[in-house]
Amino acid sequence: MLLARSTLPIQMPKRWIKIILSTIAITSTILVTGCASKPQINNPTRYAVAPDYYTVRSGDTLSAISMRYGLSYLSVAEMNDIAAPYRIYVGQSLRLKKGSGNVTRSTTKALTNNEPQIQRQTIKLPTQQPTPPTGTITAQPATPPVQTTTTVQSTQLRWVKPSNGPVIANYNVANNIKGIRFGGNQGDPIFAAADGQVVYAADGLKEYGNLVLVKHIDGYITAYAHNSKMLVKSGQTVTAGQKIAEMGSSGATSTMLEFQVRLDGKPINPANILPIN
Repeated sequence: MLLARSTLPIQMPKRWIKIILSTIAITSTILVTGCASKPQINNPTRYAVAPDYYTVRSGDTLSAISMRYGLSYLSVAEMNDIAAPYRIYVGQSLRLKKGSGNVTRSTTKALTNNEPQIQRQTIKLPTQQPTPPTGTITAQPATPPVQTTTTVQSTQLRWVKPSNGPVIANYNVANNIKGIRFGGNQGDPIFAAADGQVVYAADGLKEYGNLVLVKHIDGYITAYAHNSKMLVKSGQTVTAGQKIAEMGSSGATSTMLEFQVRLDGKPINPANILPIN
């Protein structure tokens, strides 16, 4: 005779129940603790602290400089009045922070309250990083050249001769003379030909020796090459007739000043604007 299967539940010993409950509690605690202590992924991009101003070096681009300090290149371009295609040049001083206009490194300054701002344009400068002059030397009064006023493209600029020396070579593109060459002696004064702002003062272009570039209103740039000494630095504002350098033979075989004038980046004959008899 078969025994009927019992329908009563199997009674589990209390000791086993305690062991199972303890195991479940420990496992739950481990899972909760593991979730709470799981490290959060936090690897933000590290940026260098941006200075108020940055001096452009060889190989720099506007986007690379902006990325280095976590800035928008469009914002940097706007602060420095740089238009597309956003070209910059070696030795240029870029403002990186708004509201830093009180820092003593002006990059744009009107010549007078009634004159327009100096227009920005691209200048071909050396590929290697130039060594700027050590300090600014205050120009001392020298025998100023004869001054004149010439109307150029509806803008009046006060042009003066950059040297009192004799003209030894005239503008001749066919002979690769892109300006006027003045003769003289070592140390003779070199004058700014018009009001403007120094955008370069270094010896990065060996064929020009110690070279000073001054930017003027209405798209003009003047160049002063082969100096023995430069008395200004990049970013400095100069006035017509101010002594900015001394004549020399750096990058040349004889003592002279090679003076060039460029309009919108193209060389023009300085005799068309200078008061040369």
